[in-house]
Amino acid sequence: MSDAAQPTAAEVRAAAEAVKTALDRHLAAVERRSGEEDPAVYDAFNELAAAAEAYDELLYDRYDEVTPFEIPGEDTLPPYTGPEEPSALSVLIRRDYAVAEPQRLMAQARRVEAADDEAPDVETSGTVHGALGLLFGEFEPDEIASRHKEFGLEEGDSTLWVTAADQSAEPGEWLEAPFEQVDPQRVVCRFDVSAVFDEEFDDDLDDEDEDGDALAELDEDLDTDPDEDLGTDPDDDGEPARLEADR
Repeated sequence: MSDAAQPTAAEVRAAAEAVKTALDRHLAAVERRSGEEDPAVYDAFNELAAAAEAYDELLYDRYDEVTPFEIPGEDTLPPYTGPEEPSALSVLIRRDYAVAEPQRLMAQARRVEAADDEAPDVETSGTVHGALGLLFGEFEPDEIASRHKEFGLEEGDSTLWVTAADQSAEPGEWLEAPFEQVDPQRVVCRFDVSAVFDEEFDDDLDDEDEDGDALAELDEDLDTDPDEDLGTDPDDDGEPARLEADR
């Protein structure tokens, strides 16, 4: 980082004071918590984590030093505070794609364009932007998800959240900002798909392969002729000779 972009010593000091304040607030929330899943404790925890992370970044940028604290990620949802018997639901879905093959994408869009008798004379399939508009206008998102390779797309992360509401929203009231007012504490369940999980799974498989190799070597060592181990080579009549101790 260049000197011009470095935070000042005063900014680092202010971030340290923010951590101290967040620590006091967290302790106070814990001391007066009303149960194991007290929202006040959860909020204070998040504030402390954010303050500590900000301080850690500024400390490193200014002094090339780090703190000994590990900032935990939010692997779980906050405590559910929505209605016990929801009368309305919202399903929030996000799917990420990379445009891996633009030519294939535009070729699929041209097919859609050619089959549409009411399409305007202006060709829109000649650009990636126009092709995406044509394909997502023609096909349901679930169909694109199942056929993404045909459209020259490569899957990224995806997530699905089911949130509870007291009543259904008025038609059209949230369309301008569909995900702006999502309350994590009203999420009934969520399902995530990410390449991160695949990498962790691959790491586990690598560990299992190493263990498997070790077990295979052990099996080879154990897979010997029991007659050789016991010194009981068959005699001329084909009967095993007795051990010296039995003679």
